[in-house]
Amino acid sequence: MNKKKLCAALVAMSFVVGTGMSMNVDAASRAEIAKISVKENGSNFQYWNKDSASFKALTSYVKDVTNKKSKNYIPEEDRIAVFDMDGTLLGERTPCYFEWMMYLERALNDPTYTPSKEDREYALVVKKAIENQSIPEDMEGKEAKSQASVFAGMTQEEYNAFVKKFMETPAEGLTNLKRGEEFYLPMAEVVSYLKENDFDIWIVSGSDRDAQRVLMDGVLPIKRDHFIGTDIMTIASGQGNTDGLEYVYDKDKDTLVRGQFVLKDVKMNKVSNIAREIGRQPVLAFGNSSGDASMFNYTISKNKYKALAFSLCCDDLEDDLGNIKKADKMKADCQKNGWIPVSMRDDWKTIYGYNVKVAK
Repeated sequence: MNKKKLCAALVAMSFVVGTGMSMNVDAASRAEIAKISVKENGSNFQYWNKDSASFKALTSYVKDVTNKKSKNYIPEEDRIAVFDMDGTLLGERTPCYFEWMMYLERALNDPTYTPSKEDREYALVVKKAIENQSIPEDMEGKEAKSQASVFAGMTQEEYNAFVKKFMETPAEGLTNLKRGEEFYLPMAEVVSYLKENDFDIWIVSGSDRDAQRVLMDGVLPIKRDHFIGTDIMTIASGQGNTDGLEYVYDKDKDTLVRGQFVLKDVKMNKVSNIAREIGRQPVLAFGNSSGDASMFNYTISKNKYKALAFSLCCDDLEDDLGNIKKADKMKADCQKNGWIPVSMRDDWKTIYGYNVKVAK
């Protein structure tokens, strides 16, 4: 049908040689994804169509800005690359964001937990919106507050265990794939390639910061302090509603637990958090939605260095649960704003692996 079909067998044969992985009849495991390694010169990319405009733009850029003889050379300390997570590094349509589906599991299906009446009712509203594929604009903030509420009181260890357990559930709508394996293999290559070229990689996501850390742990080479995300308050277990200025942590009785919602890391909030937590303007940005527009524009405007923004377009209906209308809108936004579109259908040879398809 397209290049994916024609080259699938050859690429599968080179899978072991190029990445050090063993053949896998299902999706690539987390351990196998962690072994993806792209050379500094980019010669061994396995999952990109190398004649695509987006691939050429990325590799040409990296070669240019890492060349000390180039007028566009960027010192290592200023090679900041920021990545959205959901829909950019891993799937977000099975049938919705990882953490939203995990929130529904906690609020509606966890036999060990009884949510408040308000949280249960709102979880049902979110569930219906996902089923109808019609999420209203104000749901981002409201869902984040309810999500924080249903996980409030958990220790970090308890929360991490819940995330890990949910990672083992099937990625709905796709074959041979668990939620914890839902990484885009071409983007794992990009992260490896940039690391090899001494870029400082940051994740800037609307997802819960702690959930990001668990999802990425042992898969992508991201430093633990390089995750920016939606935040909740962390409090002492005996603190209750007492202000932190008035409470003293009890060394014998207290542990740290999750508290209530603080900030949703989307749209302009991403830029504010980048400025506060990184303190330097990125030179590369990767995202996939309008929630990344501010981050894109901040990266490429008034930058003392040559800078690019890449936006994924969800136009693959065979290997992923794409949305052509949304993809076409993003392509138009890219043309309008000077971002570089990445076609998940045309620019990539596979998304999750050659045996992962949309379930019939």
